[in-house]
Amino acid sequence: MADLQNLYESILAGKLEPAVEITKEAIAEGVAPQEIINGYMIKAMEEIGARFGAGKAFVPQLLMSARAMKGALELLKPLLKGDPNAMVGKVVIGTVKGDLHDIGKNLVASMLEGCGFEVVNIGIDIPAEKFVEVVKTEQPNILCLSALLTTTMGYMKTVIDALVSAGIRDQVKVMVGGAPVNQKFAMEIGADGYSENANEAVTCAKGLLGVC
Repeated sequence: MADLQNLYESILAGKLEPAVEITKEAIAEGVAPQEIINGYMIKAMEEIGARFGAGKAFVPQLLMSARAMKGALELLKPLLKGDPNAMVGKVVIGTVKGDLHDIGKNLVASMLEGCGFEVVNIGIDIPAEKFVEVVKTEQPNILCLSALLTTTMGYMKTVIDALVSAGIRDQVKVMVGGAPVNQKFAMEIGADGYSENANEAVTCAKGLLGVC
């Protein structure tokens, strides 16, 4: 029998290989993907996130846990196709035009994915037109905008204005984050949510969608 508690422990400890092996065993034994994800993977990511929030874990540990979770999740994704209850919601995430930083963005994407969201990560240096195009085609519940520079954070408003001009602003919640960004700035530019770190991003995203 696959030791799913060990899957939880492996993800929490950031151990990729054991996480993948246990997931393979569970799939072979016919364990429901949702049981693996909700019962063990998400709980492990929530725990490492809580430790991070309490100052008991740090970014390298978050990244390792996210890597282990993603490796296991890749095995389950083909089994989730067509299941409307498989994901909490859909998120498009990208770093705004002029900004080439992606570590923080990728960590947020991994945490969201690990906690049950479908994530479309469109990369760095993304112009407003591209964000609008992807929102139209992917139809996400949430659009996450990232910036690490004070010189590029203002472009977040450009993206929001572009969504308004395209007539799709009311179709998607907008979250913003990054080192120079704060709650006051988020409110000033008309964003729906702000998170200071990857753990808060999950809480904020779930709050915007009304899920606990």
